[in-house]
Amino acid sequence: MSRPTSTVEGAAGLVDEVEQPTATLWSDVWRKLKKDNQFRVAVVMIAIFMGMAVAPQLFFTKSLDPAQCHLEDTLQGPSRAHWFGTDLLGCDYYTRVVYGTRTSMEVGLIVASLTMVIALTLGGAAGYFGGATDQVISRFADIFFCVPTLLGSILLLSLFNTGGVAIVALVLVFFGWPDMTRLVRSTVISGKRRGYVRSAETIGASGGRVLRRHVLPNGIAPVLVFTAYIVGGAVAGEASLTFLGVGLRLPAISWGLQIQIAQTRFTAAPYLLFFPSLFLCLFIGAFVLLGESIRDALDVKMVDG
Repeated sequence: MSRPTSTVEGAAGLVDEVEQPTATLWSDVWRKLKKDNQFRVAVVMIAIFMGMAVAPQLFFTKSLDPAQCHLEDTLQGPSRAHWFGTDLLGCDYYTRVVYGTRTSMEVGLIVASLTMVIALTLGGAAGYFGGATDQVISRFADIFFCVPTLLGSILLLSLFNTGGVAIVALVLVFFGWPDMTRLVRSTVISGKRRGYVRSAETIGASGGRVLRRHVLPNGIAPVLVFTAYIVGGAVAGEASLTFLGVGLRLPAISWGLQIQIAQTRFTAAPYLLFFPSLFLCLFIGAFVLLGESIRDALDVKMVDG
């Protein structure tokens, strides 16, 4: 009876030994990221935007209400009293641009979170179990690949005839999950062939446990990179849909709404277009920089030995 016990213990020990290099890899990745100026810039920018979304009042010298407007102050240019000027209704434009960060952050995080959950579930199952499971999930995803994301989103939002943050985010998830799902599937297919996965299966671990504890954690790197890109892409998607008139609607405060309204006043008041566009570009750029930094740090060739 001692022989089978020794085999089981040896297999379990092999799994533990493989997890140690993984931990070392992530330590090396973090060490590399701390030295990356691009990563530092991205983190600082994202922290500022997070602050604007969670506590916008910290960015004002006095208490300002984004809904407090004075018609007599309509379309005043940038000044000491109104840093970004005022809009068509006489609202302080700086206040509304800052408060628009919350909407963009909500859309980005909702889309990224739900997309990751769907991708890890469906992509993980398709890649690990294969066979009929893979065929059903892959063919289902192919249906969405045939529909242009922007066109499909416009059609679906037109049917709902509403402009809430939740609806816009869910529509973006509805058409955006196949890309990450395919990425997770390919990562899992590659990871399940490794020795420590076979060792875990040998000692009797269930397929679901092996997938959750060993395959997905060791293949999460490309998913993290893609998630950073998704946040920026979701915000750009929301702004595009809102600009086209099918996304968010008043009284919501959104950079997309501000850009949509500003297009007809560009020659008379170009600042109405400039400031929300600037914040939108910086927000998207911050998450793109974050994704590129993580991608470079996770590149095996670039991680110091």
